[in-house]
Amino acid sequence: MIKNIALGFSALSLALLPLLSAPAAQAAPSPEVTTLADAVGLVKVTEEDRTGYTRTKFKHWNSGDDSGDGCNTRAEVLIAEAVVAPTVEAGCKLTGGTWVSYYDGQEVVSAGSLDIDHMVPLAEAWDSGASAWTPARREAYANDQGADVSLVAVTARTNRSKSDQDPADWMPPSSEAQCRYVGEWVSTKLRWQLTADDRELEALKVFAEGPCEDTIVRYTSVA
Repeated sequence: MIKNIALGFSALSLALLPLLSAPAAQAAPSPEVTTLADAVGLVKVTEEDRTGYTRTKFKHWNSGDDSGDGCNTRAEVLIAEAVVAPTVEAGCKLTGGTWVSYYDGQEVVSAGSLDIDHMVPLAEAWDSGASAWTPARREAYANDQGADVSLVAVTARTNRSKSDQDPADWMPPSSEAQCRYVGEWVSTKLRWQLTADDRELEALKVFAEGPCEDTIVRYTSVA
């Protein structure tokens, strides 16, 4: 009887050993939180250089955050941002669903009418430091779902109007969206340690010191 109890305790100890010895799961880093004005002050200023840029140097869309769901990054963003969830059919075909394009405030009921916009366009990212990145880091940037602001579902019309322009040359047509946009632009630049040129920085300061002075910026840097 005593021998059986001892054997039982030994077995229990062996079963618990992996749990006791396993390292604790690392908590996700807390985001930096600051005012828009202070966030703008953290963006480094350099001249831009587009030499050598092509979109193909940023591999997208890849298999997304869940490589087993059959959906690529574009589809995963559409599913995540829908205000009414679409039906996901075989091959990740999306039917139904409703989205709101915050750049222009338009309600959209067809996934095909939406583009997934890179908050800081790929060409702008190249100009601002991504030209020196590895292909793997550029792919991670182009498919970044680690921050809600990096990729956004918007009407194709507004995305193509924006093209590769920074806030010195383009802002969302909806005035109600502009402070959010500037905050998310700066957040993305800080997240990926991207720089700004003089004109861009001055445009950001105009918003940060004026109509968007109450905007809060949250970001978590990517190593």
